[in-house]
Amino acid sequence: MAEKVIDILLDELLSKVLEAKKRAIQFKPTLDRLASTIGSIKPVVEQIEQFNRRLDRSEEEIKKLIEDVKYGEQLVLKCSKVQWWECCYKPQYQEQLEDLDQSLARFFRLDMQVQTARDVKETLIEVRDVHMEIKKLNAVARDERGLCSAPEPPEFTVGLDVHLRELKVRLLQDDVSVIVITGSPGSGKTTLAKKFCSDANVRGKFKDNIFFVKFSETPKLNVIVQKLYQHNGRSVSEPQNDEEAVDQLKLLLKQIGKDPTLLVLDDVWDRSEPLVDDLRMQLPDFKILVTSRFAIQRFGPPHSLKPLGGEDAMKLFRHSAKLMEKSFNIPDHIVEEIVQGCSGSPMVLNAIGRSLCGQNSVLWQSRATELSKGRPIFESNEDLLAFLQKSFDVLDTKSVIKERFLDLGLFPEDQKIPAASLVDMWVELHGEDDINAMKKIYELATRNMVDIVVRKFASGTGNFSSHFVVPHDLFQELAIHQRQISQEPMEVRKRLFLNITRNELPQWWTEQKEHHIAARVLSISTDRLFSSDWCNLIPSEVEVLVLNLRGTKYTIPKFVEKMSKLKVMLITNYGFHPAAELENLELLNFLSNVKRIRLERVLIPSLAEKRVLLKNLQKLSLFMCNVNEAFKNCSVQVSDMMPNLVELNIDYCNLVELPAGLCGIFPLKKLSISSCHKLSALPKDIGNLLNLELLRVSSCSDLAEFPDSVSSLQKLQFLDISYCISLNRLPDDMGELLSLKELYITRCSRLSELPPTIINLTGLRVVLCDEEMATLWEPCKTILTDLHVEVAQADVGLDWL
Repeated sequence: MAEKVIDILLDELLSKVLEAKKRAIQFKPTLDRLASTIGSIKPVVEQIEQFNRRLDRSEEEIKKLIEDVKYGEQLVLKCSKVQWWECCYKPQYQEQLEDLDQSLARFFRLDMQVQTARDVKETLIEVRDVHMEIKKLNAVARDERGLCSAPEPPEFTVGLDVHLRELKVRLLQDDVSVIVITGSPGSGKTTLAKKFCSDANVRGKFKDNIFFVKFSETPKLNVIVQKLYQHNGRSVSEPQNDEEAVDQLKLLLKQIGKDPTLLVLDDVWDRSEPLVDDLRMQLPDFKILVTSRFAIQRFGPPHSLKPLGGEDAMKLFRHSAKLMEKSFNIPDHIVEEIVQGCSGSPMVLNAIGRSLCGQNSVLWQSRATELSKGRPIFESNEDLLAFLQKSFDVLDTKSVIKERFLDLGLFPEDQKIPAASLVDMWVELHGEDDINAMKKIYELATRNMVDIVVRKFASGTGNFSSHFVVPHDLFQELAIHQRQISQEPMEVRKRLFLNITRNELPQWWTEQKEHHIAARVLSISTDRLFSSDWCNLIPSEVEVLVLNLRGTKYTIPKFVEKMSKLKVMLITNYGFHPAAELENLELLNFLSNVKRIRLERVLIPSLAEKRVLLKNLQKLSLFMCNVNEAFKNCSVQVSDMMPNLVELNIDYCNLVELPAGLCGIFPLKKLSISSCHKLSALPKDIGNLLNLELLRVSSCSDLAEFPDSVSSLQKLQFLDISYCISLNRLPDDMGELLSLKELYITRCSRLSELPPTIINLTGLRVVLCDEEMATLWEPCKTILTDLHVEVAQADVGLDWL
């Protein structure tokens, strides 16, 4: 009750001061100040009294004040008794009254400030303690009710605004229930999902019914279900299996699904597709947003995240490296080189940017140099390597796909890989057909490890010469990295890659010693300074030979004659010269088992002069080759050179005419010629190819007509004459092609009529043409009731090259 005491004492002191002023006139000025001081502090003392009573403060804090007030009462009483003639006492009491006034003022000016500072500190401590308790309570609440709340997106993002708008348009449509966001690891899938959940329009629609669940490689559905129940303040018994977990989750979603509900499943793997499908329910405004490194197609076209463009990549890198601060003076060209080497990957840009933040300019220059020389970007970043390695490790579950992935490292970096090259390899190595081999490429694309580029004007006739595989830079580097870290000796590896610069051969390979290798696949890359001084290699087990060259001339290695098991040869010129000249072509005569040969951007000398005989060759593909001399002055018929040829592909070559002897290759089933603009005619006896099932002569601008003998091709199922702009007539007896199923006849602008016999093509199912040609086919549909006429959307650009 100390506060009550001080309040009473102050009232009494003030009363006595006011009374003393009337009697002790000689002290009036000092008593006026004292009264004013007491009047000022009294309201404050009353508030302090209330606060201290509530806070249960000790009277020790105002003990000095109580003593001063009691002393003041006695002093004022004495002063009031001093008579005017007792002037000798005035100085003594005057000084004591001033001291009292100063003491009271000092208490509030100094003592109370000290106490206030102490109280503030105590308050801060108590606030902090309360805050900690609140955090603990919030943590408990999150554990029980917020386990499935959507995480906040990063404060700084780039390149996602357009994706966010597109997602909102698609997912908020009534007829869309599931959308998959896909992209390679680190492309920003989860970040985009977080931004979607935090968007004002999305939150306005779904409110508190937004649930964010981490799925990962092996989702534990029982745990996920329990978390969702706890998040919604409900309890549930632990599911005994996945089926029971799905049933419980469906029950929960039905209960809360009366309001719009968004379920985000983050990092879904391909094997979990059926689980996602099980969660789809016919509820109004129930949406599922999936993020996955796999391009899951089950729920419609996935929303794909591609690498960042140059401007966005630069913004993200500068932010990660804190280059916005003036203290870092790194030359722009060095920054640009590093950003270019990051391949537009947000994950890489962030990782490399953070690793260089605040570093010396010498380290920046060093990193730029490493990247410009093609050094793997993750070579000096273990976290980045570990992240990518996870995508490789999961392939162990499907060793077939893992082996196909490693084959990407057989080809130079930053180059499109012809899908036909991979198909040729895999068909012969693994004993599968073309379709299944191509399926493996699509599986790699589903895992976002590669992109597949297709010429849009290419026909769908089962020929993959129009398909190109573009490995994602990081994954091709990872494939090469896996090869480099192999602990197997070179001589025993099943897949051997040799990258020869100038004439610097590997240390283990010298001229003095014969080297036996066990490789089934041998890939050799050379630069333009290589002199073709081959060493003595014994590749007796090699079944696939990949030669990547960059010079103007190339001598086929002498050791090729020892490749008795060779089945596939792929020779590609990646240099600036449009067609590298091949020498030693006669060595092909030793390849008695070779079945598939693909040559790209090479000059092919006269096969007759070289006396090249490929008795067991089944497929020959020539792409952008100079073939002027190849079939000239043939003393040996082409049918004798390649008597068992089944498939011939000639694309973008300077072919003027097909050799007549080609018509004597009776096993030939597929003949594909595209973009050979100097070709003006086909051999008259082409009708002798009685086993031909596919004939493609597309984008051959000088071709004016088809020989009438084409009508003899009774087994022909696919005919493609698209973009033959000079073609002015079809054979009159074309109706005799009774096995024809598909006809591609787009942009044949000079064809103004169809032969009357066309109505006899009762097996014809698909015609792909332009709008003008489609009108010519309309009358035929009354007779050919199963015919489907499609209008093609043309794209004849060369961006795919």
